[in-house]
Amino acid sequence: MADIKYEIKEELGVISESLKGWRKELNLVSWNGGEPKYDIRDWAPGHEKMGKGITLTKEEVQKLYKLLSQV
Repeated sequence: MADIKYEIKEELGVISESLKGWRKELNLVSWNGGEPKYDIRDWAPGHEKMGKGITLTKEEVQKLYKLLSQV
């Protein structure tokens, strides 16, 4: 499996935290040198490990925001 390179450009907030210290976070992340995207995923303390997550463009985040405001 190829190495995945990432750079957290901006930490936007913590959504939740597990008893083991892993945190579900919303961040702005550049993957493999690409344009930064909004990213929701679990991170180990210090961001040395990560779980599966989802990345969204700015347009997708705006659409999600509209949908969530109806809940």
